[in-house]
Amino acid sequence: MTDGGRDPSDGRPTAEEMLARIGATGGAADRGRLRVYLGMAPGVGKTYRMLEEGHRRTKRGTDLVVGFVEAHGRPETEKLLEGLEIVPRRRVEYRGVVVEEMDTDAILARAPTVALVDELAHTNAPGSEHTKRWEDVNVLLDAGIDVVSTCNIQHLDSVADAVATITGAPVNERIPDEVLAAADEVELVDMSPYALRQRMRHGNVYSEERARIALDRFFTEANLTALRELSLRFVAGRVDAQLEGAGPTRATQSVSERVLVLIDDAPATPRALRRAAATAAILRAPLLAVVVKTPTDASTPSERQRRIRELLDDATDLGAEVLVVEAADIANGVVTIAKARRVTRLIISHRPSTALERVRKSPLAERILQQLPTLEITIVADAREATDAYQVGRGD
Repeated sequence: MTDGGRDPSDGRPTAEEMLARIGATGGAADRGRLRVYLGMAPGVGKTYRMLEEGHRRTKRGTDLVVGFVEAHGRPETEKLLEGLEIVPRRRVEYRGVVVEEMDTDAILARAPTVALVDELAHTNAPGSEHTKRWEDVNVLLDAGIDVVSTCNIQHLDSVADAVATITGAPVNERIPDEVLAAADEVELVDMSPYALRQRMRHGNVYSEERARIALDRFFTEANLTALRELSLRFVAGRVDAQLEGAGPTRATQSVSERVLVLIDDAPATPRALRRAAATAAILRAPLLAVVVKTPTDASTPSERQRRIRELLDDATDLGAEVLVVEAADIANGVVTIAKARRVTRLIISHRPSTALERVRKSPLAERILQQLPTLEITIVADAREATDAYQVGRGD
């Protein structure tokens, strides 16, 4: 059995085969273009924006149809469906219940220039030709039909597990990252967590009772903030990839996250390393681990060297790229790597110091921020210390 429990002997393509077709036909002139409105959560206005685009294109004379749009009972969204040609849905009966799905064959027969297809990650009813709606969309694209669709960040395979951990809610409907990566355009529909919660309170997303429950569970301020950051990082990563692919003659300043952790023999370094790995995983960011060799290291005790080697092995196991730099002091070494690798977040271990030591030399974080004031630094304390961790913010 393959993806979605389908038997390959039935003649229908598997998800892997569909992805292969994306790669094989992505550059073909007769393949349709895929445009996706991406959001951090339901209710930010993805479907609304898609329908607005549909009206704009129709007014310009584009042959456009609504393949499938789910208004979820939202009056403003339903109003936008007026004036657009809607392809009737296909009715599927499953265990005595009739559900409506997109009629891909009807859209192919109609052969419009553009089709609006909501909820790209939707799972079709059992008995449908394809398990996932993104597979139906790929059929339309193969036929030369442009598709405008929608998707929430939590449905991406690569972030679904992290989202489930953050929100405490399982993500059942998922879409391979390759599908969104193959899209010709991805536009983020952004909204602050506060604004989305206000929309829900006003009844613009769910009914009053459902909104009350959602606000207390999935749509908390903390959850929405994390989901928004994931969305922003995903779009920034696409921009970063496009800039890096633009060629050496163009300025390609990175706009995505890069996490750097300093490896030394401080007691808190193992915790700092784990924190860095977790941060990089959530942000889908590269993880770098740096060791700074200073002139005083010539007399470094062998026990300290062994400890650092073990930490570097741990960093490698966690997927980090290990870097070694020689510098006059630790601060300058970290700054050198951070500049060269366009690091956005630095994680270091807390170093207890006496009052006399603080008079003689500023703390490491302050010395780094003097040279890189936009860098975000997290200082992680040893578990035995009273203070667990504290933040030095961007330029604070």
